[in-house]
Amino acid sequence: MPAYKDKKTGKWYASFYFENWNNVREKKMKRGFETKKDALEWEREFLRQTNVDFDMKFESFVEIYISDIKQRVRESTFLTKENIICKKIVPFFKNKKMNAITAKDVIQWQNRLMMYRDERGKGYSPVYLKTIHNQLSAIFNHAVKYYDLKSNPAAKAGNMGDKDGAEIEFWTKEEYARFSEAMMDKPLSFYAFEVLYWCGIRLGELLALTPEDFDFKSGTLRINKSYQRIGKKDVITEPKTKKSKRVIKVPKFLCEEIQEYIKMLYGVQPTDRIFTVTKSYLHHEMDRGAKAAGVKRIKIHAIRHSHISHLIDLGFSAVAIADRVGHESIDITYKYAHLFPSKQIEMIEKLENEKEDLNICVK
Repeated sequence: MPAYKDKKTGKWYASFYFENWNNVREKKMKRGFETKKDALEWEREFLRQTNVDFDMKFESFVEIYISDIKQRVRESTFLTKENIICKKIVPFFKNKKMNAITAKDVIQWQNRLMMYRDERGKGYSPVYLKTIHNQLSAIFNHAVKYYDLKSNPAAKAGNMGDKDGAEIEFWTKEEYARFSEAMMDKPLSFYAFEVLYWCGIRLGELLALTPEDFDFKSGTLRINKSYQRIGKKDVITEPKTKKSKRVIKVPKFLCEEIQEYIKMLYGVQPTDRIFTVTKSYLHHEMDRGAKAAGVKRIKIHAIRHSHISHLIDLGFSAVAIADRVGHESIDITYKYAHLFPSKQIEMIEKLENEKEDLNICVK
């Protein structure tokens, strides 16, 4: 495995042949190394990647992992994964050999993340810590499942953080009514939040809506796409999950409001987006409206929680709610059922009545 010095630049380069995945012999060259050692080390790592030799460095396998998954997930999902990998995982593990990383290494990495504090003394949230760990584990699982790494040290070390984190925040219908009234001075903001609250859709789904998605005669709304801002470009993608594609009923009053709103949009076409604002604009409007209404500031996604909690309070089943919001019913049961303690009291009262009835029957 020779390396060569470029007489013009004084730098080293690697030049060699290898067999690609199709068993075809190819030539590979890379220039610009400061030393011969660097050039040879790069060649060794490249060949380990090509042959998936787990004596390779962690960062080398990450390149394989990224190449494998990039076309299999939504672009926004991939960018999130890539950001976590590059900023929170690779800096710690990058020069460690894949087959030499142990559960002890993972625990040390976890401890470093759990001890982190920013300039305000705030650490990462439990949910974010769990997300970061899950991504590391996903990399090792990929190596185990597809490239025969013996085991996943991240799984052996155990997780960190918490899936649920803090209790779900939401507005009561009275709080939303106050907020909604404060929004009436800006029609675009008012109608956007009306759709979010009364339909329970995601923010990306809202920003992708077009006039043709509404069927005002039948009172329905079709959800079949999502809006993302990626690389300074507007991108329309598939919804978050297969379950997310759905047609939902819309209250009559909301149909009338949206018809009024669409009439305000000059020259709008059936396939044009009707809410052409940024997510940051709506975040700013949330700040403004919450302050003006005197209600607690919640996240925009928590308006979806508010819709779901409202439906729970109205007595609808987890299955019915899941169909409306594009969730799995088990997620609704697990995440939201605790939002209304009065339901638990009602359950206990009914169970106690059942017990009394059984005692009467026995006597």
